[in-house]
Amino acid sequence: MSDDNDRLIAELLHHRLGALAPGAAIAPAIQPASVFVTPSGGALPPYQYGRFHNPTWDETEAALGLLERADVVTFPSGMAAVAAVLATQTRAGSRILMPADGYYASRLIAEKYFGPFGVSTDLRPTAAFHEGGFAGYALVIAETPSNPGLDVCDIAAVAAAAKAAGAVVAVDNTTMTPLGQRPLDLGADLTIASDTKAINGHSDVLFGHVATRDPAIFAALADYRKYTGPIPSPFDAWLVHRGLETLELRFARMSANAAALAERCLAHPAVRAVRYPGLAGDPAHAIAARQMTSFGFMLGVTLADAAAADRFIDTCAMVQASTSFGGLRTSGERRAKWGDPVPEGYVRLSAGCEPLEPLWAAIGATLDAL
Repeated sequence: MSDDNDRLIAELLHHRLGALAPGAAIAPAIQPASVFVTPSGGALPPYQYGRFHNPTWDETEAALGLLERADVVTFPSGMAAVAAVLATQTRAGSRILMPADGYYASRLIAEKYFGPFGVSTDLRPTAAFHEGGFAGYALVIAETPSNPGLDVCDIAAVAAAAKAAGAVVAVDNTTMTPLGQRPLDLGADLTIASDTKAINGHSDVLFGHVATRDPAIFAALADYRKYTGPIPSPFDAWLVHRGLETLELRFARMSANAAALAERCLAHPAVRAVRYPGLAGDPAHAIAARQMTSFGFMLGVTLADAAAADRFIDTCAMVQASTSFGGLRTSGERRAKWGDPVPEGYVRLSAGCEPLEPLWAAIGATLDAL
């Protein structure tokens, strides 16, 4: 973890405490209000109606904004955040470039719901995302490392070239969080994240956010949420704020576990291949080492076939079968069943916070039995 991250985490843990009066609660309050007192005369108060603003959102957005060093708009899921970016950054006739190997639901939204309104979507593999140029695109959305294949692209190079061609550049940073990678520092206009994953980290809430340092983009996102209504619940915002306060500890343990599991799985005879940007021999390693402060908590393990992958997931005592990732418990899923462009035996593993040796004992024993 970098010194810069250390300073940010220290600030995150203390940023609101200096303004608290004696006897005030240390934790932010949950404000489940749909209406607020709004006098008929004079200036409008900061809170009027629950679709416009909420004090608990403000607390969570302030905390996320510290980590992103940016303005943040929160949403009730990661996909709601993706939809907000598409809705505010495109219009009829716009062209979008997206990763062919990124999260499939993002492509589906663009093609199924924006296509009929005259927005066209082109796809390009993450590892070759810079090839072909960016002329004519209104919006370029990268996802790096890609989910689930863990390929990467050079964010700084993509951002510089795409912005020079007139595009707005967004990066889905769900797999890395601001502690592992800072797309805005590398030139992106926006970051998108599903906070359902590692940022909340407890597998008990759906949430998402978009961060930007561009005032016009921020205003457009805030207005979109205000008028169309994809708002997070105050309780969910509170849960994410709670999760943020332990993010650094969880992310460090998860990433250390992933690095160790990648090395050990690579040496196991039942494993055909391992993808992890931290491995020196991984195709993504050189770029990842330049632009990441951590190699993250996700790895891909390819076993002999679909049956072996399913057996591994279903029988390992310390791998939770789950279609999400980033939680306290190590989870796994055979992503080819969703049509992702990975081998049939590819298992996406999200390393959790278990102590390493008991975790490896369970994983190693399961691999031995395949």
